[in-house]
Amino acid sequence: MALDMDINELLVIGDYDLLIHQVQGEWATKNDKILPYINLAQRFCKRFKKIEFRHTPRAQNEFADVLATISSMVQHPESSHIDLLEISLKEKHAYYSYMEGEPDGKPWYNDIKMYLEKREYPEGITSSQKKTIRRMANGFFLNKEILYKRTPDFGLLRCVDVVKATKLLEEVHAGTCGPHMNGFLLTKKIL
Repeated sequence: MALDMDINELLVIGDYDLLIHQVQGEWATKNDKILPYINLAQRFCKRFKKIEFRHTPRAQNEFADVLATISSMVQHPESSHIDLLEISLKEKHAYYSYMEGEPDGKPWYNDIKMYLEKREYPEGITSSQKKTIRRMANGFFLNKEILYKRTPDFGLLRCVDVVKATKLLEEVHAGTCGPHMNGFLLTKKIL
């Protein structure tokens, strides 16, 4: 694609160090299956005036992982046209965003709780939505009035509404729960 766009200088950033060194010819390729791809990449490299390869560890390459995930979810037409993807970077992580109140005044987990309590669904929902509620309810546990979300390690996370969640986040960020705790201790303290 870069060649089709008449790009003369290219910076290639990859998280697979072995592949980068193989394409640059610094390391030998032992896998016969990947050899044709390495040879093709090396031929393409010769067509650029300047090409630089840079290794970035996967942990520092979150942006590329997100783009790859988005790309795998998009259905590409059979044409060579690629729609531009506009990306704006936020200054804060998503978990810093302000939580808004629920539009209907009920907590986000109300439908799941109602299903677990009374085996009833909200009025006017489709059979597909009912199936989703049943599927989601499998991951929750109701103890009297308190709803918990089951975690993969058999822990239980208490479900709270937006008012309680905001209060908890303010306390955590203010240091009310105590300083310098690991995630496990902080979770126990909050619960």
